[in-house]
Amino acid sequence: MSNSKVLALEKVARSLRKRVLEMTTDSQSGHPSSCFSCAEIVSALYFSEMSLRPEEPDWPDRDRFVLSKGHAAPILYAALIEKGILPEEEALTLRKLDSRLQGHPVLGKTPGVDMTTGSLGQGISAAVGMALVAKIEKKDFFTYVLLGDGELGEGQVWEAAMAAGHYRLDNLIAIVDRNFYQSDGNTEDIMSLEPLRAKWEAFNWDVTEIDGNDVAQCQAALSLARRRRNRRPKLIIAYTKKGYGCSIMDDDVKWHGKVLSKEQAQGVIAELEEGTR
Repeated sequence: MSNSKVLALEKVARSLRKRVLEMTTDSQSGHPSSCFSCAEIVSALYFSEMSLRPEEPDWPDRDRFVLSKGHAAPILYAALIEKGILPEEEALTLRKLDSRLQGHPVLGKTPGVDMTTGSLGQGISAAVGMALVAKIEKKDFFTYVLLGDGELGEGQVWEAAMAAGHYRLDNLIAIVDRNFYQSDGNTEDIMSLEPLRAKWEAFNWDVTEIDGNDVAQCQAALSLARRRRNRRPKLIIAYTKKGYGCSIMDDDVKWHGKVLSKEQAQGVIAELEEGTR
């Protein structure tokens, strides 16, 4: 990938973070640190890898995206606005009554949302179903699913992983946002996930590990996963930092379900606009 493309995707990631801060600070509700950790992943997905038609969100042959960590909905809404699928003026309706931008994504309510999520562990099952349908109907679209590492403690995740390996769904690409935190603390203290790579490989997944806050690595891994049609589903373990890009929230679990004050957010937004974070 060219340096200019890397810079463009980094700029998008900063813009997504800025939009997330504006939305969550205005509503004084949400999970900004969970959004910040995966901004580079979402940037690479929506602005490099996924096949979409912004003017036709329900295009039958589009790639699908399932945000299994549904509490990070603002990063998805930010991408949909940046992509031109949702109008700019809806940004500050987050979590408001009758808004299309609910606290968790809702299928059928919000253009560009492919699955209702929020009950952790369920998103990957939906993604497996989408990928399986594509195989049965001989469709060429890919299904992407972004999971939080905390939700890997759900048994349903592993049932879905087993099914994907069994059906050889090489049109399914899963990404784990491996920031090592969930709402109650460090994942390894609550329910250890390691050896994480070996677990997925045991279910016949093709696994890659990257720095998930490096947009070039995100793009390269996603591109490779798409090209490798080896009859195995793909998993990208993306090592990230909770709240990455914001020194106030950076790698601090106390911000999992907490938003910045308007004064704090203004300072971070100014730095994002200047490209210093």
